[in-house]
Amino acid sequence: MDQQEAVNTLTDVMTKFTGYIGKRLPTDVQKKLAELREKETTPLAKVVYDSMATNQEAADKLDRPCCQDTGAIQYFITCGAKFPYIGELEGILRNAVLEATKKAPLRHNAVETFIEKNTGTNTGYRIPWMDWDIVPDSDTCEIEVYMAGGGCSLPGAAKVLMPGQGYEGVNQFVFDVITSYGVNACPPLLVGVGVSTSVETAARLSKKALFREVGSRNANENAAKMEQLLEEGLNEVGIGPQGLGGASSVMGVNIEQSARHPSTIGVAVSTGCWAHRRGTIRFNPDLSYEIISHKGAVL
Repeated sequence: MDQQEAVNTLTDVMTKFTGYIGKRLPTDVQKKLAELREKETTPLAKVVYDSMATNQEAADKLDRPCCQDTGAIQYFITCGAKFPYIGELEGILRNAVLEATKKAPLRHNAVETFIEKNTGTNTGYRIPWMDWDIVPDSDTCEIEVYMAGGGCSLPGAAKVLMPGQGYEGVNQFVFDVITSYGVNACPPLLVGVGVSTSVETAARLSKKALFREVGSRNANENAAKMEQLLEEGLNEVGIGPQGLGGASSVMGVNIEQSARHPSTIGVAVSTGCWAHRRGTIRFNPDLSYEIISHKGAVL
């Protein structure tokens, strides 16, 4: 396969996969929504969960996005330094968004800042957003696609706490954010929390936390305990599906952390709505691929 043929192949696969993400929820999210529905005791909440399932069935049948807001397209790329097409990926993903916008279709959600004009293509200056992690001595490339909706993930929040506020301050910040806008973010939510040393590092980690599997736990014992306590506490708030009340406010809480300066505790919160549209695909150097997030998916 020559270079141009490889670029065309990657563009075609990523076009299809990007569009696919808007139509079908990942396996773990579907499983969790069904689990929450079974645990629900409030009649109205059960009806809401049933409508979510009906919506998914309609999206599958009609091959159309499951939510009208197909979000700002974001790619989180974990790429081996030896992956043969690393230099072409930025252009490939930009063209994939252009094509997916027309073929999926995707709502036009890219407005040029300060110009206030919609590009009509879901592309623009630094959009689609691409976040890179380069892995030495690897020749594979894993791409996480995320549709960051205007009501859920995009209105995240970040703050730097003073060290005296401690982890109690982290908990308080998470509760303040979720109880202040969580009703409008289409719950039950997947809550991503970043704990780091500044607002920008915490914010990045909070978004990365949303790509962890629902129900997974942080490898750090203390962080995992905080995830559990936050999940239990937020569910006791009783926001319920679509904010109409019920047993569960969240699908889960995922925390990602880094070491930090002793004088600061950076904390950030990002949320995924019930229609948590994210997907993971891994390419080998010969461009064979595996879809990790959606069991049995065929593009």
